[in-house]
Amino acid sequence: MNELVTRVAENVGIDPATAEKAIGMMLGFLQREAADGPIAKMIEAIPGADALIAQYNGEGTGGGGGLLGGLLSAVGAGGGVMALGQQLMSQGLGMGEITALAKETIGYAKEHAGADVVDEVVASVPGLSQFV
Repeated sequence: MNELVTRVAENVGIDPATAEKAIGMMLGFLQREAADGPIAKMIEAIPGADALIAQYNGEGTGGGGGLLGGLLSAVGAGGGVMALGQQLMSQGLGMGEITALAKETIGYAKEHAGADVVDEVVASVPGLSQFV
């Protein structure tokens, strides 16, 4: 996962901590919103993705995500791409950075899981294709 975080931080122009959180939020969103089969394959293919999703999406009953986990729970499945965009903006990212983050993350996923699998993931989430 460090490779993806570094890549996003450098190519998007954000600090590594923000990159890590944003990637975790994006992958968590995809895990909730995308078709189950393709997203499971994609996440399994990205080293460290499960841990990052759990860390930044308030997984578990302890609500370990704090305020962020609460926001994600409040949005729930069906918040859509716009809700993810609002969450990322609340982390200080602009639309250009969010689009660049999405492109870098999806590109990295294609390198690890294959274009066919990732294209299925993107196609299964309404509105996502316009950002990647």
